Amino acid sequence: MSLGLTDVTLTYPDGETRLTALDRVTLDVPKGSLTAVVGPSGSGKSSLLAVAATLITPDSGTVTIDGTPTSGLSRGELTDLRRHRIGIVFQQPNLLPSLTAAEQLQVMARIDGRSPARARTRALELLDAVGLAHRARRRPHQLSGGQRQRVNIARALMNDPTVLLVDEPTSALDHERGAAVVELITRLTRQRATATVMVTHDRTHLTAADRTVEVRDGRLRRTAPIRTAPTG
Repeated sequence: MSLGLTDVTLTYPDGETRLTALDRVTLDVPKGSLTAVVGPSGSGKSSLLAVAATLITPDSGTVTIDGTPTSGLSRGELTDLRRHRIGIVFQQPNLLPSLTAAEQLQVMARIDGRSPARARTRALELLDAVGLAHRARRRPHQLSGGQRQRVNIARALMNDPTVLLVDEPTSALDHERGAAVVELITRLTRQRATATVMVTHDRTHLTAADRTVEVRDGRLRRTAPIRTAPTG
C-alpha cells in the first residue's frame, strides 16, 4: 500500500459549531492502481484530497504515505514528504507564461536541488512520456488546453512520487481531450506504479479506474471492487 487513510475525521469551524468535512473515512490505495473519487459539490472530495496530500491535518485518524504515518511529523518533515513522495495535479495547470514546457518541469527539480543537466534530462524524459517531446520549447500560449494539462501531469511526476493526487483533470476539456488525459493518467499510474487518486465530476471516464468511491456528507458511501492492474 502506498496511500492509506484510516478512520480519518476532519472538521471546520462553522459559527459556534463545527462542520464535519470527513467522517471516519478509511481508504487504501495500492501501488499501480487508480481510485476515482466522485460525489456532489460540498460532499468532502476536496477535503479528502487535501488530507491525502498532507496539506491539511485531520482532527483524528491516520494518513500513511508509502509506509510512513504522517501524524507527528513536523512542518518541515511534511514538506519534505510532499516534495519527494507526493505528486499533485491541480485542476488548473497554472503554468508560468514565460517558461517553456521543459522549463516548467525543470523548476520543480531545481527546487529539489538537482543539477540543471539532470533536471533537463528528467524533464525531457517526462515530456516524451506524455507525448510532448516535440513541444518541449513551446510556451503555454502555444499549447492547447489538453497539452497544458499534460505538462501539468508531467510536472507532478518530476520528483518520481509514489502517490499521485489528481484534482478534476478534465474540467476544462472537451470529452475527447478529457478522455485522452484520463487514459494518460491511467497509463502512467501503471508504468510508474503510483498510488493514484483522481477526484472527478465526470462519470463518463470512470471505466478507466480500478475502483470508484463515492463521498456523501463526508462519508464513503459506495466502493466498487478494485480490479487487478494489468502487468507488463
